[in-house]
Amino acid sequence: MKTPPGLQPLIDDGVIDEVVRSLKSGKEATVYLVRSGPHLRCAKVYRDMAQRSFQKRAQYQEGRSVRGSRQARAMGKSTSFGRREQETAWKNAEVDALYQLVAAGVRVPQPIGYFDGVLVMELVADADGNPAPRLGEVELSAETAREYHAVLIRDVVRMLSLGLIHGDLSEFNVLVAPDGPVIIDLPQAVNAAGNNAALPMLERDVNNLRSSLGRFAPELLATEFAREMWSLFEQGELRPDSVLTGVFVIEETIVDPDDVLLVIDDAREEEIQRQLRLAG
Repeated sequence: MKTPPGLQPLIDDGVIDEVVRSLKSGKEATVYLVRSGPHLRCAKVYRDMAQRSFQKRAQYQEGRSVRGSRQARAMGKSTSFGRREQETAWKNAEVDALYQLVAAGVRVPQPIGYFDGVLVMELVADADGNPAPRLGEVELSAETAREYHAVLIRDVVRMLSLGLIHGDLSEFNVLVAPDGPVIIDLPQAVNAAGNNAALPMLERDVNNLRSSLGRFAPELLATEFAREMWSLFEQGELRPDSVLTGVFVIEETIVDPDDVLLVIDDAREEEIQRQLRLAG
């Protein structure tokens, strides 16, 4: 295929040898299958801010650390420098998260390197070496669904133990490799301690997994893992190896309507994207 402009510098520098084809074009980036020597890998080319359609970016970025006070002030005032810094922080978020999560034992694509706004990473492949299917594209036995759910909940706990929430986790952001599920797409990763909408986002992530895998193992639909792990996190007692029960009594609390609207808006956009993918 014709080499996309964003990948030509990587070919010129010998980072990759060939662009095989496009794998996925989404609201945040386009992912390409590329060849580097004998290896097939993924190259994720992030869209510039003006090209992106993802809503509520500021809400996802709330609580993220920046390099220094000058950058923070510029981002807060939305100056041209601040917008550039915000753009850089957004693109770097996934790279930083991947390295942290790999070190913590979370099954995510292994990052190879980050070059001029392009993330090169491991290709998650099926048993035949082809790009692995998404969780929403496979049929599972009840036993396998329960196994995958346990693995993914464990990984969400490990993420939260690091202070991170995926923020957009669903059956479309989980790949199914021969050794189990792999979480992908983390540019919107949320700072759990510094974001006022962290709990609704965690609940949406966990409940998306519950709904998807509950189609094959209905008993999963009665679980409440999000509130259970959040309660431990708030108390400073959540550990990567914390054993959860999935049982939690939800108390009636005052809900911030802005947080609810955030989740509704993002769920609506996710459903639109789902319908477009199904139609394509």
